[in-house]
Amino acid sequence: MQVNPYLYFDGNCEAALKFYQKVLGAKIEASFPFGEGPPEMPMPPEWKDKIMHAKITIDGEVIMASDAPPGHFQKPQGFSVSLQVEDPTEAEGRFKALADGGSITMPFGQTFFSKGFGMCVDQFGIPWMVNCPQEM
Repeated sequence: MQVNPYLYFDGNCEAALKFYQKVLGAKIEASFPFGEGPPEMPMPPEWKDKIMHAKITIDGEVIMASDAPPGHFQKPQGFSVSLQVEDPTEAEGRFKALADGGSITMPFGQTFFSKGFGMCVDQFGIPWMVNCPQEM
C-alpha cells in the first residue's frame, strides 16, 4: 500500500508543479490537461489547458495534484506537506524557497525536537513543514 497526498489548485497547478520542480528538485512524472479528457466530459473551453491529473516525485516520494474543477476549489486546511531534510542548511534553503511569495507560519529555526524546523504556506496556498530531525 502507498499513501500519497493529492493537492488541489485553483487553476494554477502547472505553475505550482514547475515551482516545485525548481525549488525542491521535483520530477514531473505525468501531467494530463483537461483537454485530453473524453469529449463527453463537461469542461469549459478555457480549462482545456488546466491540469486534470499530475504526478510528481520528490526524492522518490509521490505527490499527486490537479486543478480543482471550476467552482470546486477550497482553500487547503487541516494538513501540511512535511519535508524531512537531513542537512540543516539545505532544510533552511528549501524552507526559504517554499516561503518565497507565500507566508511564514513559523520561522525556520532550531527547536527542542529538531536541528531546524519551520512552517509556511507557499504562493499557491499549500501549507508546508520543513524539518531537519535531531540524531536518533
